[in-house]
Amino acid sequence: MSKLRHLAILVADPEATATFFEKAFGMTRAGTARRGIYMSDGVMNVALLRVDPDKEKVGLFHYGMWVDDLDEAEKVLTEAGASYLGGRPDSPNSHYEAKFRDPNGIVFDITHTGWAGAVKDPAAATK
Repeated sequence: MSKLRHLAILVADPEATATFFEKAFGMTRAGTARRGIYMSDGVMNVALLRVDPDKEKVGLFHYGMWVDDLDEAEKVLTEAGASYLGGRPDSPNSHYEAKFRDPNGIVFDITHTGWAGAVKDPAAATK
């Protein structure tokens, strides 16, 4: 089965967005692209590519980040420039996410319980 390991997001300013990903999610720079920057969490790669406004639009429908602590993550995210949109899990077994908007206006989810069919740490899941 294929594993999702890469997303590309069109952004106006790859450098500013890379800084947001570093501060908000603790991701590291994995390299440069012809028109942007590759970020990684060690499993997933996110290409932050400069949008060509004559033929493209900034965006992605949304993306999701699995965090350790929802409240702490919200604090870090808002300090990094994200804005809270709504939603909170209503039980310990809930897979509902809290929704935010990043500085580019792209919506993303955070969860501390994960998504059905996903594992937080792929290496630990194989042990």
